[in-house]
Amino acid sequence: MNLPTEHRRCVLLRQDNGTYRLTFEQTKRPEPGPHEVLVRVRAVSLNRRDVYIMHGQYPMPPRPQLVPASDGAGEVVALGPQAKRFRLGERVAGTFFQRWIDGRPSAQTLGSALGGQLDGMLCEYACLGEEGLVRMPQGYSYEQAATLPCAGVTAWNGLMTRGRMQPGDNVLILGTGGVAIFGLQFAAAAGGRPIVTSSSDAKLERARELGAAATINYLKVPQWAAAVRAATDDVGAHQILEVGGLGTLQQSIASLAGGGHVALIGGLAGFGGDIPAMALLHNNATASGIYVGSRADFEAMNAFIEQHSIRPVIDRVYEFDAAADAYERIAAGEHFGKVVIRLP
Repeated sequence: MNLPTEHRRCVLLRQDNGTYRLTFEQTKRPEPGPHEVLVRVRAVSLNRRDVYIMHGQYPMPPRPQLVPASDGAGEVVALGPQAKRFRLGERVAGTFFQRWIDGRPSAQTLGSALGGQLDGMLCEYACLGEEGLVRMPQGYSYEQAATLPCAGVTAWNGLMTRGRMQPGDNVLILGTGGVAIFGLQFAAAAGGRPIVTSSSDAKLERARELGAAATINYLKVPQWAAAVRAATDDVGAHQILEVGGLGTLQQSIASLAGGGHVALIGGLAGFGGDIPAMALLHNNATASGIYVGSRADFEAMNAFIEQHSIRPVIDRVYEFDAAADAYERIAAGEHFGKVVIRLP
């Protein structure tokens, strides 16, 4: 395949006094090594992590500059001489961790995260190892596929891989961001009973349209753990996607059903929080730290998506030149679902 230019347009984050400044630059297009694949990136989605990185609030080694965004999808336009997993023209998405294929994460996993330790996807061309890609779900657009690598896989790992969700489980979903909405969709499709919290009645109404069995406005009901128990006939939640952190963990633990599972994911309300061991022991419950997932998780999720005809909820699509506006929307917390950037 003949490529039209030796250069690529990129968004770069350049370090500036402990935070990063977003710039648009032209860099040399990379050439794939022996087992690498060159992808023409067509769409990228943003996560809260991307905002934390820009503001210098994310735990990672400092870098003078980086290409941001872990989540992107596009088409294969060049292959390294020994690359065998894909053909030219195939539609693919990158995995968040380039070196977590299956099973447990290895010592090398954390250093292989796109958009952090490694350059990410917010550029016209990205060169990735062939093991760090998956095929897009059938019928998905590039914009839809770009929503999956971080938020989709995180929700899948939390509920299905580590949570071992069963039909009939009460599933507590905190908020209506990317991970939360995927969790809602997966839980509903798998026969669970999703319960969603938000500060917005309008967002809760949309959550009910997507399959939420019960909703709770946590501004109107500050002690929402009691509301979760009331909505489940005092059984509690068998699965919890705990994306809040310091400000929500205690109430999440109080919401757990016997034998339940809480997936510890994020820090929207502040990182950290003490896990009350006695509460877990008393309930025979488990807590798992969830940091996205493996390529095997991604591929299992894609098969589930195709089986149940799930389509991601996209809040808004921005053009490439408006990437800064996409960051601002995530930072403001106004989104419902995923925020996507389309590349020209």
